[in-house]
Amino acid sequence: MGKKAKLKNVCIVLKPKLNSEFSNTLPTLVSWLKRRSVKVFFQEDQIKLVEKILSPSSFESLPIENKFKAIDLIVTLGGDGTLIGLSRRGSKSTPPIFGVNMGHLGFITEFSKSELYDELEVALGGKSPLIKVHLFKVEVTNKKGKKDRYYFLNDIVFNQSNISRLVTVRVKANEEPVYTLSGDGLIISSPIGSTAYSLAAGGPIIHSDVKSLVMTPICPHSLNYRPIVLPANTNLEVRPGGKNEQINITLDGQQAILLEPTDIVNIKISTSRYVQFIKNPNKTYFHTLKTKFTHGRRD
Repeated sequence: MGKKAKLKNVCIVLKPKLNSEFSNTLPTLVSWLKRRSVKVFFQEDQIKLVEKILSPSSFESLPIENKFKAIDLIVTLGGDGTLIGLSRRGSKSTPPIFGVNMGHLGFITEFSKSELYDELEVALGGKSPLIKVHLFKVEVTNKKGKKDRYYFLNDIVFNQSNISRLVTVRVKANEEPVYTLSGDGLIISSPIGSTAYSLAAGGPIIHSDVKSLVMTPICPHSLNYRPIVLPANTNLEVRPGGKNEQINITLDGQQAILLEPTDIVNIKISTSRYVQFIKNPNKTYFHTLKTKFTHGRRD
């Protein structure tokens, strides 16, 4: 028998497509949790996947609309994309997330497979350090005044939806015009997202403790357009620059919305939507940078 856990209800979230790795990891993990008197849940939209590996008697189904109520800890098995997709649906009631990297290049998934059980033991005891990260809120307002709301953890990208051509966007910060940008697009990212698409487009690496966001032009038509780092509480407004121009916005590389030429996009940090990640006490920010970026190695 293992130690009895302080946190009693754990929901395991998997990346959408199962692979052979889960066939080994999942039964062992569930059995390990059961020995510590932990009740294991999976969201109902993943039950069909899980039943290919586990006996239905070894876990319980969690309705999607439940939004993790009564869950003490979420364990994600996948990569950064799995954790980001879950985080975008986060709220004040979302429990801490223990991210396990099942692939090669995880950056925000804090734990490797080899660290899983030792560090999860600490987390179940309620003693692990937490990182609190606020999401950024995106409001799209159409010409009739109707608002649609979205969120991102990493970044929002403005570009053409299909044909490769220049796009034009007009950007304001706190109601002051910043620039009218023509190029392949524009990335607006959080510090966490600064090491993703923004970095590839020439943006700076921003330490995760710096409360900020960064605007990074993608292949701008003029070299006068450079990345700009702004305070996190900046209210940004972005509009399509052409009268008949339809622009696509993509949230965290996972959710796409087609803008009409008259739509207005407002972006600001959310005070009410945030997620908490279990921090790996054995890794620093710079350790992660060196591990993932040195010579582009896959460790």
